[in-house]
Amino acid sequence: QVQLVESGGGSVEAGGSLNLSCVASREVYGLNSMGWFRQAPGKEREWVASLYTGGGTPYYADSVKGRFTISRDIAKNTLYLEMKGLKPEDTAMYYCAAWEGSIYPAREPGLNNKYWGQGTQVTVSS
Repeated sequence: QVQLVESGGGSVEAGGSLNLSCVASREVYGLNSMGWFRQAPGKEREWVASLYTGGGTPYYADSVKGRFTISRDIAKNTLYLEMKGLKPEDTAMYYCAAWEGSIYPAREPGLNNKYWGQGTQVTVSS
């Protein structure tokens, strides 16, 4: 059974930084894609960043490009999201996900084909 456990959320002022982590179970090895999503109250879940577990150039949403960095430590079974220059509009629950498929939202729009963590809250004050 795939299990994903996020951590690292918190409250920061605008311009601050946070580093999120997602520890994955060994079953994730059978899936080729992992990523970070976020959902603000009253809004749909938004694709933030994703990568192929086998390597290659990650994907970033335009809203976070240049500020967020996604990475993975295979030895630690951990996915990371380094967030800098945080803005109030980045406030949301952040979720880690793993799936078999594309890392590009246009090719993989669905949510039901993904395994999800429980989320970690990020709050950015102005």
